Amino acid sequence: MRRSFFCIDSHTCGNPVRVVAGGGPLLPHVPMAERREIFVRDHDWVRKALMFEPRGHDIMSGAIIYPSVREDCDFAALFIEVSGCLPMCGAGTIGLATVAIEEGLITPRVPGRLSIETPAGKVDVDYQLKDGFVEAVRLFNVASYLHSKDVVVDVPGLGSLSVDIAYGGNYYAVVEPQENWSGLDGMSASDIVLLSQGLRDALSAVCDPVHPDDERIRGVHHAIWCDAAGSENSDGRGAVFYGDKAIDRSPGGTGTSARMAQLYGRGRLGIGDSFRNESLIGTVFEGRIEGAATVGNMPGILPSIGGWARVIGHNTIFVDDRDPLAHGFQIR
Repeated sequence: MRRSFFCIDSHTCGNPVRVVAGGGPLLPHVPMAERREIFVRDHDWVRKALMFEPRGHDIMSGAIIYPSVREDCDFAALFIEVSGCLPMCGAGTIGLATVAIEEGLITPRVPGRLSIETPAGKVDVDYQLKDGFVEAVRLFNVASYLHSKDVVVDVPGLGSLSVDIAYGGNYYAVVEPQENWSGLDGMSASDIVLLSQGLRDALSAVCDPVHPDDERIRGVHHAIWCDAAGSENSDGRGAVFYGDKAIDRSPGGTGTSARMAQLYGRGRLGIGDSFRNESLIGTVFEGRIEGAATVGNMPGILPSIGGWARVIGHNTIFVDDRDPLAHGFQIR
């Protein structure tokens, strides 16, 4: 049997976002957090086929469009990538919103704004149109917070490392320059991947954060290595690690949200402050703390992320059972 998926490929500030506009599995009309569980249980082969080689690659990410069960949302989205089925993806949302508007997939109830039901909750997106194209997007992300400070672990190749754990739609280990890590200068992407793998393994034994409002969101699966600004157009830079060996080419939407939550929790950013976060390739997300929030009993923030995306092509993908690599593969 051969299955077809109609995809619209885009990139958000350099990071690929594959939007599945047709062919995604039918799921019950229940909240997206529940649909995410059903997808992972029964249809994860779709993610692997579309994200893994030979149809994808180590940094591939994407989203599948669904109807929303919420009256206050225009549509719903399921975020897929090489690492799994995510509660939320900032770069993915910016790419998804751009594709949805430019390709006419969604007619928003309020021009200039999309409301999206995600597994992590409702996410609003403002967009600016020029000559029929989306020039800029601002994502109003889910409430984010600093979960814990100064978690000390021993990382192979570095030694003792102190990190903060912050949530911005996914849980992140936030690493800043310190005695055993001087910063990003001189580090290759492969260096960051190797150290991130060691850091995540070390954290798994000592830290297992659980979202206070949804126990299905748990564990530190991402890391962001933070450093001083690399240009006058940014306030800082970072390298976001996810999956088995992926480095986000964008500054990271949930990563920038987690970084701002960490800075807010440490008293280094306040309500209304901005933080321009630069990626390894020099692209920038303009983060802003829109307001205060409470996550469980923890103080947090309502972050927004400004960025852009570009549509780069239409892609009809076949997954044929006759193909021995139909469901994809990864080289570890």
